[in-house]
Amino acid sequence: MALNLIRKFTLSGLLGAMAFSASAETFVFTAIPDEDETKLVERFRGVADYLSEELNVDVRYIPVKSYAAAVSAFRNNQVQLAWFGGLSGVQARRLVPGSEAIAQGVEDEAFQTYFIANTSTGIEPAEDLSELQDGLKDKTFTFGSKGSTSGRLMPEFYIRETFGEQPEDFFSRVGFSGNHTRTLRLVEAGTYEVGALNFQVWQKEVEDGNVDTDAVQVIWETPPYPDYQWTIRGDVNDRFGEGFKDRVKEALLSLDDKALLESFPRSGFIPASNDDYEPIRKTAEEIGILD
Repeated sequence: MALNLIRKFTLSGLLGAMAFSASAETFVFTAIPDEDETKLVERFRGVADYLSEELNVDVRYIPVKSYAAAVSAFRNNQVQLAWFGGLSGVQARRLVPGSEAIAQGVEDEAFQTYFIANTSTGIEPAEDLSELQDGLKDKTFTFGSKGSTSGRLMPEFYIRETFGEQPEDFFSRVGFSGNHTRTLRLVEAGTYEVGALNFQVWQKEVEDGNVDTDAVQVIWETPPYPDYQWTIRGDVNDRFGEGFKDRVKEALLSLDDKALLESFPRSGFIPASNDDYEPIRKTAEEIGILD
């Protein structure tokens, strides 16, 4: 009888361990590398800690080296959640049927790109981009990442629409810095005369005293458009349990840690849907970035 009890408890323990192992999967997320990596790691490790506590599962953030890598990781189910820009989110959701945009920053409903110029160019700020045609013609210009909404898609759209030329034909030289912070530094240093970047990065760097405003200034602001969002795979409930997707959404919408929000920077998160990003999809198709 004692032997039977031992066997019973041993089997029970093994089954319990197996059940724990099956339910103890790690929920993994990533983010597009739109700023310096050290800033992103600090920010998203804080998000991972917050989500782990709210969801009662192990949550891990993994950094990636490019926008394309973030999309690939999402497509291959290496991550189940991602902080995407407007364009990268559209790309990812096209590749993973059933995936959804679930939350965006309050500021992401009406995001903007700033065109900045080194003051040595003599270009003065204008409300209408067409007013800057003569000053911008044949200058050197840098976008951010090739996959960036605010650093490439929208500025390229307005350049084409306003000047009737592709950027490569309008400017004397066109580059891709890789992220918004680097765009700012390159224009500030005069490596490129003009550039386009996320307005949030500009404002935060100015507030933190990291910009030499005698060397670089904003010369034009785009009209508003939808941008960043949290996108989640549609199969997370199968993997993490019924209702998990809704729990993730609720956790993101409830995030109120002031320091963590400031690191984005965002004042909070609000609901989002795939339909919110139709203008981005249409613009990307119009200029040939999406097939």
